[in-house]
Amino acid sequence: MTAIDRQVYTGRWARLIPIAFITYSLAYVDRANYSFGAAGGMATDLHITPEAGSLLGALFFLGYFFFQVPAAYYAQKYSAKNLIFWSLILWGIFAAATGLLTDIRMLYVDRFMLGVMESVVLPGMLIFLSHWFTKAERSRANTFLILGNPITVLWMSIVSGYLVQAFGWRGMFIIEGAPPILWAFVWRRMVEDWPAQAKWLDPAERAPLEQKLEEEQRAFAPVKNYAAAFRTPSVIILAMQYFCWSIGVYGFVIWLPSMLKTGSGLSIVSVGWLAAGPYLAAAVLMVATSYFSDRQGERKVFVWPYLLIGAIAFYGSYLLGSSNYWLSYALLVLAGGAMYAPYGPYFAWIAEMLPRNVAGGAIALINCCGALGSFVGSYVVGWLNGVTGTSSASFAFMAIALLAGGLLTLTLHRPARVSGPVLDAAGH
Repeated sequence: MTAIDRQVYTGRWARLIPIAFITYSLAYVDRANYSFGAAGGMATDLHITPEAGSLLGALFFLGYFFFQVPAAYYAQKYSAKNLIFWSLILWGIFAAATGLLTDIRMLYVDRFMLGVMESVVLPGMLIFLSHWFTKAERSRANTFLILGNPITVLWMSIVSGYLVQAFGWRGMFIIEGAPPILWAFVWRRMVEDWPAQAKWLDPAERAPLEQKLEEEQRAFAPVKNYAAAFRTPSVIILAMQYFCWSIGVYGFVIWLPSMLKTGSGLSIVSVGWLAAGPYLAAAVLMVATSYFSDRQGERKVFVWPYLLIGAIAFYGSYLLGSSNYWLSYALLVLAGGAMYAPYGPYFAWIAEMLPRNVAGGAIALINCCGALGSFVGSYVVGWLNGVTGTSSASFAFMAIALLAGGLLTLTLHRPARVSGPVLDAAGH
């Protein structure tokens, strides 16, 4: 590693990756703590039926669906920095409001709007990182961003259990809704959209970085606009695949505490500790997977096997039913880790299929379909748990979804590459 390489590494990675990680982490607190509120007395206090609870848990993802593509367009053409700043403030307000409302109709609106405000985060952050990290680094950069998901759910599962015990479910929502508002001002001060705007970056570091990023754009076949990108077979298949994948992930994330508590007799604090297990496995697997994916320059082979492993683990839990709680729990740990492991290579893969001017929009479209899958997963899993009184049917449902996602991934081929003109920062 040259002196410049070391400077670039310590400069960009040490400054930007922790900021990206914390920002995405805060988003996951407010989308995953609903199940702790429900298990901690919210459903009883507000007389929420299982069907209404499923809809409340899922409405977040319906709101999350609508603004992905506009957010990506704004982030690429104007500023990811400003987009995420305002999103942090507004989602913090809606997250805290969950603990203040007493009318279920207002809760429906609140959960929907929380999804709208957080919908800009992933496309905005992935576009932001693509301005700062090269192809050889991108899987790891994306992984450290998305590690905010399992790491946050890991500690949030423990802390939320204690907060519910100490302050009630209302206090939990209010306390966990405040940090994004405060963090917005840290984000605004610490980041810039492009290396050229960063006064803290040494010019000796900036020039080779910008040159490398621009050189990478020459390899792409030109794609005129979002409409053309959305019609490409790879984007269509990836959208279908991410829909299926997200059914499993968010059926799991939203309802894991409730599934662990059902029939176990465990306290909410004990459930919180158990719920952390799958996310610890996920964090370890995500880091290892992204490292080897970047090292080998491969993406596909680091995605589909994990989805099939997750499907097998869920099916094993389905076969066990309630006959062996701890073995079923071990399979859930395996399923959770396997579902999260491919995220870094996956989003790096999308960015490597299309030029910069449309890659953000493609990521947003695929994430839109993921949001619909998340809605379906969180609603159907909650509904199945409520109707059957057990988790067995929902395990089978998530297994089928992950199997479909894995098989769709296998149909994808390496995209064609040609030489072409270098695109500027705006994608022209």
